[in-house]
Parts: sequence; C-alpha cells; structure tokens
Amino acid sequence: MTDTSPVLALPYIQPSQAQKHVTHNEALRLLDAIVQLSVLSFTETTPPATAAEGDRYLVASNAVGDWAGHDQEVAVFVDGAWQFIAPMPGWVASVAPGQTQVVYDGARWAVRRCKMCLGLVSERRRMRITGWLWRRMRCCSTMPGRGIR
Repeated sequence: MTDTSPVLALPYIQPSQAQKHVTHNEALRLLDAIVQLSVLSFTETTPPATAAEGDRYLVASNAVGDWAGHDQEVAVFVDGAWQFIAPMPGWVASVAPGQTQVVYDGARWAVRRCKMCLGLVSERRRMRITGWLWRRMRCCSTMPGRGIR
C-alpha cells in the first residue's frame, strides 16, 4: 500500500503508525485548502504584507519573496506561513471579488470562456437567441458587465 492517495496525494494512516492524528490532520488541512477553491487573486507575484489565516492565492509567473519558485501553485496562509499546493489540470478556482472563474490547463491559470465567446456556437444558433434571453445569460468575463456566476 502506498503512503498517499493517487489523485490529491492525501496522506494515508499507516497500520503501525504512531500519532495517527497528525496524518489525519494533514489530510484535512489539504482538503480545507483546495475544496471549493476560492482565491483572492491569480495575478499577484508578491505575497501580501499582511495575510489572514486561510487566505488563498494562485501564484502568478515570476513570483518573488516567499512565493519564489512556486509559480502557478495555490498558496495558502496557514499557521503564520505559506503552504503551497501544486494544482492538477482541470482545477477551477473562483477569484474574488467578482467570482471570475479560472481554470488550470496544466501550465497556467486562465479565465474560463464560454462556448459563445469562443465561437463554438454557430451563427444560426446565435441568431436564435432572443434579446430577452441574451440579457439574462451569464456569459464569460470577456463581455462587459457579464461575469461568470
């Protein structure tokens, strides 16, 4: 049996392990950081001067300071220090305050785009969308006043 789970690398409790609560708490801390991932920013390269317990950021490229060497990772402020988690392709995060959604593609975080804005909806289909429906659609953030919800 391996020491960690195959997808999120959560630590398993081993049969002969002493202090099993330590391993269990470590797994809970990882889950607490990445489940329902909501971050304060995905464009910062420098850690904030003051961070609150539980603050999460997506580290942008060419990061400096405490974040140096952790480009594109999830940074979580826990117990007075930054903990870093490497994302997996397909992870989605909501970025406050506008709740724009970003997706990790295996190399970088990018704003999620809808099929309409990517041009994957045919012109005929677009023409069928009435003004009433269009005003109520939640489209991607490239459209003024229409953030993903």
